[in-house]
Amino acid sequence: MRNEQAAEILRDIFQHAVDSARAGPVIPPNLPEKPRGRCVVIGAGKASAAMAAAVDAAWPDVDVSGVVVTRYGHAVPAGRIRILEAAHPVSDAMSETAAMLIVETLRGLTPDDLVLALISGGGSALMALPAPGLTLTDKQTITRALLHSGANIKEMNLVRRHLSAVKGGKLAALAQPARIVSLIISDVPGDNPTDVASGPTVADQSTPRDALRVLERYGIAVTETVRKVLSQPTRPVENAANSEVRLIAAPALALQAAALAARAHGLTPLILGDAIEGESREVAVVMAGIARSVKQYGHPVVGPAVLLSGGETTVTVANGRAGKGGRNTEFLLSLACALKGESGIWAVAGDTDGIDGTEDAAGALVYPDTLARGKLNGLSASAYLEAHDSYSYFHSTGDLVITGPTLTNVNDIRAILIA
Repeated sequence: MRNEQAAEILRDIFQHAVDSARAGPVIPPNLPEKPRGRCVVIGAGKASAAMAAAVDAAWPDVDVSGVVVTRYGHAVPAGRIRILEAAHPVSDAMSETAAMLIVETLRGLTPDDLVLALISGGGSALMALPAPGLTLTDKQTITRALLHSGANIKEMNLVRRHLSAVKGGKLAALAQPARIVSLIISDVPGDNPTDVASGPTVADQSTPRDALRVLERYGIAVTETVRKVLSQPTRPVENAANSEVRLIAAPALALQAAALAARAHGLTPLILGDAIEGESREVAVVMAGIARSVKQYGHPVVGPAVLLSGGETTVTVANGRAGKGGRNTEFLLSLACALKGESGIWAVAGDTDGIDGTEDAAGALVYPDTLARGKLNGLSASAYLEAHDSYSYFHSTGDLVITGPTLTNVNDIRAILIA
């Protein structure tokens, strides 16, 4: 198989995974019964604007209004629903403004009204209203530290819930006495709705002290104000009355779509899991070993095959300034180093929202000659990996995958093709 053919197949597999989670197809069949009164739409996440547009289009005969917030560059027109943009992965002033406006839309509701909460990954940063006694700066400082600590997404969102006035089910409580239905596109391992965007409409059974223990586990310093807030004994938030949660898209479903695309190309798909976590470069070494086993021994699947996996790995940045890149390009550069130019193995990895980390690429492609081509250009793959500068490496080799914002988010999709 030639590089061009392998790349075309891998891009198609990745695209099918993304398309399976688009708001347009998944929103209408998951809408609840229309309300007797108003429908107030709220939401936060990278897919929220596209979700809102789908609601507005599906219910032209309903009194629809509301506010949702998405990432800068991810907005689309949503008719009667106001779309705001804010920063990700670290909140900015617009994140706080958006949260306040969303809270304001929930005032004065009646039992005849319906609140549709459109929740997707990224919402934790995009809708940020600090808990009483805290400031946005407090939240920003802790988020930056968590992003570089190696903490997984569940741990990060546990902390965010307890630094927030709207996360962990608190937003749902504000919607009473209206009925509230949450439509959730999951981007977290395990698909626990509490963890998606830190669960603004889902009851949380954790405590502030649990959040403090996470910060202590990763050696993250906190101010006395933050410590005081997280040391308070509080009752867990209970489920709001008349509240329903519907999971409408998830990594497992995206992997199933990717597997169907692989079969259409004559490949045998093997889904390794939708909730794989761990250090990106270490997960890559394991995946390289499995790919070699497939090629040499036909275990655990006979080639031609494609190994599929999802989830969210982490990148721990030690002291010092890191280069450019995200968890997917770091995974791929480590995979290339582990494979050492092994013939007959190609790979793609990307974030389904179209943005890996903070750069403009969803991810990248790895070929058998990735290291050789880099070496011809004077690049040391191992040095770039050590510097967490994977984006720069793949930019130099021309192997980045750039999709632009996809307006959905079911986390990362990785595919390793073995001839």
